[in-house]
Amino acid sequence: MRKNVFKGRVLSLSLYTLLINNRKVTREIIEHPGAAAVLCIKNGKILLVRQHRFPHGYVLEIPAGTLEKGETPLKCAFRELREETGHTAKKMIPLIKYFPSIGYNTEIIHCYLASDVKKVGNLELNHDEIMSVVKIDFSKVVKMILSGKITDSKTICAVLTYSMKTKSAKKGSKHKKSR
Repeated sequence: MRKNVFKGRVLSLSLYTLLINNRKVTREIIEHPGAAAVLCIKNGKILLVRQHRFPHGYVLEIPAGTLEKGETPLKCAFRELREETGHTAKKMIPLIKYFPSIGYNTEIIHCYLASDVKKVGNLELNHDEIMSVVKIDFSKVVKMILSGKITDSKTICAVLTYSMKTKSAKKGSKHKKSR
């Protein structure tokens, strides 16, 4: 059984009463439409946005946003890259998708790698978005993640997944060459 407790602009909160292993349990669940995030690497630098995230203040993160009604994660990724950085990409390559808070939240974040990127205009921000674009060397971003300077989960997941995938691909090609 589901009881809606709160309905906001982006999310809602529901109480679920259900049976698990013949035990009646209650779960408080935040229902969220999901989001898309974009890892954009241009000339060895990652395009990050420095965005105000109340109550944490300014954070560095990859461009991202909530799926609009009826929007696919892929379409959202293209839209967010354009709006938050003024860049477009010819292609978005799926990188990873994950649940940022699996115990109480339905949100899933779809992370993409932007390919063939170019600057096409200015940022197109919503009235409540306060951000600027920052370009930082890929290796420095990894160090910032590992030192705790970047704490945003979608940025951590996308950057480290890409880093591991590219290292694995390089190891695989070295292994093939040595045979």
